[in-house]
This record gives sequence, C-alpha cells and structure tokens, in this order.
Amino acid sequence: MNIMLVSVTERTREIGIRMAVGARPRDILGQFLIESVLLSLMGGVIGAVLGVASARWVGGLMGSPAVLSPAAVLAALGFAFTVGLFFGGYPAWRASQMAPSSRCGTSDSAN
Repeated sequence: MNIMLVSVTERTREIGIRMAVGARPRDILGQFLIESVLLSLMGGVIGAVLGVASARWVGGLMGSPAVLSPAAVLAALGFAFTVGLFFGGYPAWRASQMAPSSRCGTSDSAN
C-alpha cells in the first residue's frame, strides 16, 4: 500500500494531465488497480517459483522428494491477487479523486 501511495504522490502531474485531457476518475482508478494487482501477482509468481525450486532442492538434498500441492500454489497466487486488489484500492481511489487543475504541475518555477 505504501509503494502505491508513493507512486500516486510522485505521479500527480501525469494523473492531472490525463484528467485534463478527458480521463474519467474510473479510468485513473482502473489504471492504478491494474498496476497494483500486476505488481502483486509478479511478486507472487516469483515467490511461487522460488518456493517450488527450494522445496525440490531441499528434497533432493534430503533424499526424499518434496510433495507440492498445486492447490497451495494457486491459493498463494490468489492471495497475492487479493492483496494487490485490497491494498491498491485506497491509493487508486485517492488518485482518481484528484483535481486536474491542481495536479497539472503548472508552476512558474520553470522561468
């Protein structure tokens, strides 16, 4: 959640420009929710691959094969998806509620 909140904070100019050219709040919400879920799923897939590889490696060292349940791996991926959706929801909502005029990054500091 903190990573997504930082992402929203650092991308206020992008969000403001998108809204100024016609993006609806639900478009912004969808963008950040998809980003959050994909980040969580990528972490889940990496974790599952490392977990399966580690279990097989340790099983080989011990002389007995590790028994891996495909249902457990799918449950872990489902949990990663749920975490991304749940903890990405508030930052995505917050991004969608920004006012385009205050977030376009128009300041006189460039002069």
